[in-house]
Amino acid sequence: MRSLANEIDRQEVLQRLSKLTANATRRWGRMNPHQMICHLNDSFKVATGEKVAGSSSNFFTRSIVKWVGLYAPLPWPKGVPTRPEMDQQSGGTPPLEWDKDLYALDLMVRRFSHEPRDFAWQPHPLFGTMPTSAWLRFGYLHLDHHLRQFGL
Repeated sequence: MRSLANEIDRQEVLQRLSKLTANATRRWGRMNPHQMICHLNDSFKVATGEKVAGSSSNFFTRSIVKWVGLYAPLPWPKGVPTRPEMDQQSGGTPPLEWDKDLYALDLMVRRFSHEPRDFAWQPHPLFGTMPTSAWLRFGYLHLDHHLRQFGL
C-alpha cells in the first residue's frame, strides 16, 4: 500500500512533483498548477496544526468514507469540493512565487514524512483523528490525486 512512510513512494511522488510546470494543463477541476501546490501545502499545514480548518466530520465520514478513501483500491473521485480554508479561490493561501511555493511543498512533504516529527497530528477535517500511518497514507494519496490531475 503506497504511503509517504515508504521511501520509494515518497521519492516517486517528489520526483513527479518536480516535473510539474506552472503552465501544465489540468485534466479536471478548476485549480491551476500553482493553486494546486498551495492547496496541497495548506492541507499538510492543517495536519501539522499550522493552519486551522473547520470540521465537517461525522460518524459516516470518520468510518466508511475514511476507510474507502484510504484503503479501498479505487481512485479518488474527481471534482470533490475542498474546505474553504484550503481553496485558493476562497480562504486558502494565495499563490505567490512558483519556485518558492513548489520548494515549500517539497520541504513540507519531507517534514511530514520523517521522524522525529516536530508537530502533533491534528484531526482531519473530514476523517477526524488519525494515526501516523493513516496520515502518511492520506498524504501520498492526496499528492497522487492532484499530480494525476495534471497528467503526472
